[in-house]
Amino acid sequence: MIENLIVVGAGQMGAGIAQVALTSGLKVTLVDALPAALEKGRSRIEGGLAKLVEKGKLDDLKRKDALSRLSTAGAISDVKGADAGIEAVTENEELKKKLFRELDAAVKPGGVLASNTSSIPITRIGAVTKRPEAVIGMHFMNPVPLMALVELIRGAATSDETYAATKALAEKMGKTTVVSKDMPGFIVNRILIPMLNEACFALQEGLGSAEDIDTAMKLGTNQPMGPLQLADFIGLDTVLYIAEVLHKGLGDDKYRPSPLLRQTVDAGWLGKKSGRGFYKY
Repeated sequence: MIENLIVVGAGQMGAGIAQVALTSGLKVTLVDALPAALEKGRSRIEGGLAKLVEKGKLDDLKRKDALSRLSTAGAISDVKGADAGIEAVTENEELKKKLFRELDAAVKPGGVLASNTSSIPITRIGAVTKRPEAVIGMHFMNPVPLMALVELIRGAATSDETYAATKALAEKMGKTTVVSKDMPGFIVNRILIPMLNEACFALQEGLGSAEDIDTAMKLGTNQPMGPLQLADFIGLDTVLYIAEVLHKGLGDDKYRPSPLLRQTVDAGWLGKKSGRGFYKY
Protein backbone atom coordinates (compact mmCIF):
# COMPACT_ATOMS: atom_id res chain seq x y z
CA MET A 1 0.00 0.00 0.00
CA ILE A 2 1.28 3.46 -0.93
CA GLU A 3 1.24 5.88 2.01
CA ASN A 4 4.42 7.94 1.60
CA LEU A 5 4.84 9.71 -1.74
CA ILE A 6 7.58 11.81 -3.37
CA VAL A 7 6.40 14.34 -5.97
CA VAL A 8 9.27 15.74 -8.03
CA GLY A 9 8.66 19.18 -9.54
CA ALA A 10 6.82 21.93 -7.66
CA GLY A 11 5.21 23.61 -10.67
CA GLN A 12 1.51 23.70 -11.47
CA MET A 13 1.27 19.96 -12.18
CA GLY A 14 3.46 18.81 -9.29
CA ALA A 15 1.71 21.05 -6.77
CA GLY A 16 -1.66 19.86 -8.05
CA ILE A 17 -0.67 16.19 -7.73
CA ALA A 18 0.68 16.85 -4.22
CA GLN A 19 -2.54 18.61 -3.19
CA VAL A 20 -4.75 15.75 -4.37
CA ALA A 21 -2.47 13.21 -2.66
CA LEU A 22 -2.63 15.17 0.61
CA THR A 23 -6.43 15.38 0.57
CA SER A 24 -6.46 11.61 -0.02
CA GLY A 25 -4.61 11.03 3.26
CA LEU A 26 -1.09 10.45 1.93
CA LYS A 27 2.18 11.83 3.27
CA VAL A 28 3.88 13.88 0.53
CA THR A 29 7.40 15.21 0.09
CA LEU A 30 7.47 17.86 -2.63
CA VAL A 31 10.91 18.08 -4.25
CA ASP A 32 12.35 20.88 -6.37
CA ALA A 33 15.92 22.06 -6.85
CA LEU A 34 14.83 25.72 -6.97
CA PRO A 35 13.94 27.15 -3.52
CA ALA A 36 11.67 29.79 -5.07
CA ALA A 37 9.76 27.12 -7.02
CA LEU A 38 9.42 25.03 -3.87
CA GLU A 39 8.01 27.98 -1.94
CA LYS A 40 5.64 28.83 -4.78
CA GLY A 41 4.53 25.19 -4.93
CA ARG A 42 3.76 25.15 -1.20
CA SER A 43 1.81 28.40 -1.57
CA ARG A 44 -0.18 26.88 -4.46
CA ILE A 45 -1.10 23.90 -2.30
CA GLU A 46 -2.06 26.11 0.66
CA GLY A 47 -4.19 28.27 -1.65
CA GLY A 48 -5.83 25.24 -3.24
CA LEU A 49 -6.75 23.75 0.13
CA ALA A 50 -8.08 27.12 1.34
CA LYS A 51 -10.35 27.29 -1.74
CA LEU A 52 -11.74 23.84 -0.94
CA VAL A 53 -12.60 25.06 2.57
CA GLU A 54 -14.28 28.18 1.15
CA LYS A 55 -16.40 26.01 -1.17
CA GLY A 56 -17.40 23.70 1.68
CA LYS A 57 -15.60 20.70 0.13
CA LEU A 58 -13.08 20.40 2.99
CA ASP A 59 -13.33 21.36 6.64
CA ASP A 60 -10.59 23.38 8.30
CA LEU A 61 -9.40 20.52 10.51
CA LYS A 62 -8.82 18.36 7.43
CA ARG A 63 -7.02 21.26 5.73
CA LYS A 64 -4.65 21.54 8.70
CA ASP A 65 -4.19 17.76 8.77
CA ALA A 66 -3.35 17.72 5.04
CA LEU A 67 -0.74 20.46 5.46
CA SER A 68 0.79 18.63 8.44
CA ARG A 69 1.57 15.72 6.07
CA LEU A 70 3.40 17.94 3.57
CA SER A 71 7.20 18.10 3.60
CA THR A 72 9.56 19.75 1.12
CA ALA A 73 13.10 18.93 -0.03
CA GLY A 74 15.64 20.45 -2.40
CA ALA A 75 16.84 17.10 -3.76
CA ILE A 76 15.53 13.57 -4.23
CA SER A 77 18.60 12.29 -2.36
CA ASP A 78 17.31 14.04 0.78
CA VAL A 79 14.32 11.66 0.86
CA LYS A 80 14.53 8.02 1.95
CA GLY A 81 12.09 5.12 2.10
CA ALA A 82 9.20 6.47 0.03
CA ASP A 83 6.59 4.00 -1.18
CA ALA A 84 6.33 5.68 -4.59
CA GLY A 85 7.61 8.61 -6.59
CA ILE A 86 5.80 10.71 -9.20
CA GLU A 87 7.93 12.88 -11.48
CA ALA A 88 6.20 16.01 -12.79
CA VAL A 89 8.90 18.19 -14.34
CA THR A 90 9.07 19.80 -17.78
CA GLU A 91 8.93 17.60 -20.91
CA ASN A 92 12.68 17.07 -21.22
CA GLU A 93 13.69 13.46 -21.72
CA GLU A 94 17.27 13.76 -20.44
CA LEU A 95 16.13 15.57 -17.29
CA LYS A 96 13.48 12.93 -16.63
CA LYS A 97 16.01 10.12 -17.06
CA LYS A 98 18.36 11.81 -14.58
CA LEU A 99 15.56 12.15 -12.03
CA PHE A 100 14.47 8.53 -12.48
CA ARG A 101 17.98 7.32 -11.69
CA GLU A 102 17.69 9.32 -8.45
CA LEU A 103 14.17 8.08 -7.70
CA ASP A 104 15.46 4.53 -8.16
CA ALA A 105 17.59 5.06 -5.04
CA ALA A 106 15.00 6.98 -3.01
CA VAL A 107 11.94 4.74 -3.42
CA LYS A 108 11.91 1.53 -1.37
CA PRO A 109 12.12 -1.90 -3.06
CA GLY A 110 8.76 -2.90 -4.48
CA GLY A 111 7.73 0.75 -4.84
CA VAL A 112 6.36 2.53 -7.89
CA LEU A 113 8.29 4.97 -10.10
CA ALA A 114 5.74 7.01 -12.08
CA SER A 115 6.13 9.75 -14.67
CA ASN A 116 3.54 12.43 -15.39
CA THR A 117 4.98 12.78 -18.91
CA SER A 118 2.42 13.59 -21.59
CA SER A 119 4.43 12.18 -24.50
CA ILE A 120 7.86 10.68 -23.69
CA PRO A 121 8.04 6.84 -23.99
CA ILE A 122 7.82 5.11 -20.62
CA THR A 123 9.93 2.22 -21.91
CA ARG A 124 12.87 4.58 -22.55
CA ILE A 125 12.53 6.19 -19.11
CA GLY A 126 12.33 2.80 -17.40
CA ALA A 127 15.39 1.49 -19.20
CA VAL A 128 17.71 3.87 -17.29
CA THR A 129 16.64 2.43 -13.91
CA LYS A 130 17.60 -0.81 -12.21
CA ARG A 131 13.93 -1.81 -12.04
CA PRO A 132 12.13 -1.01 -15.30
CA GLU A 133 9.29 -3.27 -14.16
CA ALA A 134 8.45 -0.63 -11.51
CA VAL A 135 8.24 2.28 -14.00
CA ILE A 136 4.87 3.42 -15.31
CA GLY A 137 3.25 6.49 -16.84
CA MET A 138 0.75 8.32 -14.64
CA HIS A 139 -0.44 11.21 -16.78
CA PHE A 140 -2.63 13.64 -14.83
CA MET A 141 -4.71 16.29 -16.59
CA ASN A 142 -4.38 20.01 -15.86
CA PRO A 143 -5.63 21.41 -13.48
CA VAL A 144 -5.09 18.26 -11.42
CA PRO A 145 -7.53 19.01 -8.55
CA LEU A 146 -10.41 19.52 -11.02
CA MET A 147 -9.77 16.99 -13.79
CA ALA A 148 -11.03 13.45 -13.16
CA LEU A 149 -8.77 11.51 -15.56
CA VAL A 150 -5.40 9.81 -15.14
CA GLU A 151 -3.89 7.98 -18.11
CA LEU A 152 -1.86 4.94 -17.07
CA ILE A 153 0.84 3.97 -19.57
CA ARG A 154 2.51 0.59 -19.34
CA GLY A 155 6.05 0.41 -20.67
CA ALA A 156 7.41 -2.77 -22.25
CA ALA A 157 8.67 -3.98 -18.85
CA THR A 158 5.95 -2.61 -16.51
CA SER A 159 4.76 -5.41 -14.21
CA ASP A 160 1.16 -6.28 -13.34
CA GLU A 161 1.98 -5.48 -9.70
CA THR A 162 3.16 -1.97 -10.61
CA TYR A 163 0.06 -1.38 -12.72
CA ALA A 164 -2.27 -2.58 -9.93
CA ALA A 165 -0.56 -0.43 -7.28
CA THR A 166 -0.64 2.66 -9.53
CA LYS A 167 -4.30 2.15 -10.45
CA ALA A 168 -5.14 1.84 -6.74
CA LEU A 169 -3.18 5.03 -6.00
CA ALA A 170 -5.02 6.98 -8.72
CA GLU A 171 -8.38 5.73 -7.45
CA LYS A 172 -7.44 6.66 -3.87
CA MET A 173 -6.90 10.18 -5.25
CA GLY A 174 -10.44 10.09 -6.62
CA LYS A 175 -9.41 9.71 -10.27
CA THR A 176 -10.81 7.60 -13.10
CA THR A 177 -8.11 5.70 -15.01
CA VAL A 178 -7.69 4.59 -18.61
CA VAL A 179 -4.84 2.44 -19.92
CA SER A 180 -2.76 3.33 -22.96
CA LYS A 181 -0.07 1.49 -24.86
CA ASP A 182 3.34 3.16 -24.75
CA MET A 183 2.92 4.92 -28.09
CA PRO A 184 3.63 8.60 -28.93
CA GLY A 185 1.09 10.93 -27.31
CA PHE A 186 -0.71 8.06 -25.53
CA ILE A 187 -4.52 8.43 -25.87
CA VAL A 188 -5.41 12.03 -24.95
CA ASN A 189 -2.62 13.88 -26.75
CA ARG A 190 -2.69 11.50 -29.75
CA ILE A 191 -6.20 12.88 -30.42
CA LEU A 192 -6.04 16.36 -28.83
CA ILE A 193 -2.78 17.75 -30.25
CA PRO A 194 -3.66 17.11 -33.93
CA MET A 195 -6.93 19.00 -33.31
CA LEU A 196 -5.09 21.98 -31.80
CA ASN A 197 -2.52 21.83 -34.59
CA GLU A 198 -5.27 21.76 -37.24
CA ALA A 199 -6.78 24.89 -35.65
CA CYS A 200 -3.36 26.54 -36.09
CA PHE A 201 -3.34 25.53 -39.77
CA ALA A 202 -6.88 26.93 -40.16
CA LEU A 203 -5.79 30.25 -38.64
CA GLN A 204 -2.61 30.28 -40.76
CA GLU A 205 -4.67 29.78 -43.92
CA GLY A 206 -7.14 32.54 -43.01
CA LEU A 207 -10.08 30.16 -42.71
CA GLY A 208 -11.36 32.35 -39.87
CA SER A 209 -10.16 34.61 -37.09
CA ALA A 210 -8.90 33.07 -33.84
CA GLU A 211 -12.14 34.18 -32.18
CA ASP A 212 -14.34 32.67 -34.91
CA ILE A 213 -12.43 29.38 -34.97
CA ASP A 214 -12.74 29.06 -31.19
CA THR A 215 -16.40 30.11 -31.09
CA ALA A 216 -17.24 27.66 -33.88
CA MET A 217 -15.63 24.76 -32.03
CA LYS A 218 -17.08 25.73 -28.64
CA LEU A 219 -20.65 26.12 -29.85
CA GLY A 220 -20.51 23.63 -32.72
CA THR A 221 -19.01 20.73 -30.77
CA ASN A 222 -19.94 21.72 -27.19
CA GLN A 223 -16.35 22.10 -25.97
CA PRO A 224 -15.79 24.34 -22.92
CA MET A 225 -12.80 26.07 -24.52
CA GLY A 226 -11.86 26.68 -28.16
CA PRO A 227 -8.74 24.92 -29.53
CA LEU A 228 -6.59 28.05 -29.87
CA GLN A 229 -7.50 29.28 -26.39
CA LEU A 230 -6.81 25.79 -25.03
CA ALA A 231 -3.42 25.74 -26.79
CA ASP A 232 -2.62 29.07 -25.10
CA PHE A 233 -3.66 27.60 -21.75
CA ILE A 234 -1.52 24.47 -22.19
CA GLY A 235 1.48 26.48 -23.45
CA LEU A 236 2.30 26.72 -27.14
CA ASP A 237 5.82 25.43 -26.54
CA THR A 238 4.34 22.31 -24.95
CA VAL A 239 1.86 21.86 -27.80
CA LEU A 240 4.70 22.21 -30.33
CA TYR A 241 6.90 19.76 -28.43
CA ILE A 242 4.18 17.08 -28.35
CA ALA A 243 3.35 17.68 -32.03
CA GLU A 244 7.02 17.08 -32.82
CA VAL A 245 7.02 13.89 -30.72
CA LEU A 246 3.96 12.63 -32.65
CA HIS A 247 5.48 13.57 -36.03
CA LYS A 248 8.83 11.94 -35.29
CA GLY A 249 7.49 8.93 -33.40
CA LEU A 250 4.70 8.00 -35.82
CA GLY A 251 6.45 9.15 -39.02
CA ASP A 252 3.27 10.45 -40.63
CA ASP A 253 3.08 13.90 -42.24
CA LYS A 254 -0.42 14.44 -40.90
CA TYR A 255 1.19 15.17 -37.52
CA ARG A 256 3.61 17.83 -38.81
CA PRO A 257 3.47 21.00 -36.67
CA SER A 258 1.88 24.09 -38.19
CA PRO A 259 4.49 26.67 -39.30
CA LEU A 260 2.37 29.33 -37.55
CA LEU A 261 2.59 27.40 -34.28
CA ARG A 262 6.37 27.14 -34.65
CA GLN A 263 6.71 30.85 -35.52
CA THR A 264 4.59 31.90 -32.54
CA VAL A 265 6.79 29.87 -30.20
CA ASP A 266 9.93 31.32 -31.86
CA ALA A 267 8.57 34.79 -31.06
CA GLY A 268 8.37 33.87 -27.37
CA TRP A 269 4.58 34.04 -27.40
CA LEU A 270 3.94 30.89 -25.43
CA GLY A 271 0.35 31.53 -24.41
CA LYS A 272 -1.19 32.54 -21.10
CA LYS A 273 2.00 31.94 -19.09
CA SER A 274 3.95 34.53 -21.13
CA GLY A 275 1.10 37.02 -21.50
CA ARG A 276 0.64 36.43 -25.21
CA GLY A 277 -0.07 33.55 -27.58
CA PHE A 278 -2.91 33.50 -30.07
CA TYR A 279 -4.53 35.94 -27.62
CA LYS A 280 -3.15 38.63 -25.31
CA TYR A 281 -3.49 38.20 -21.55
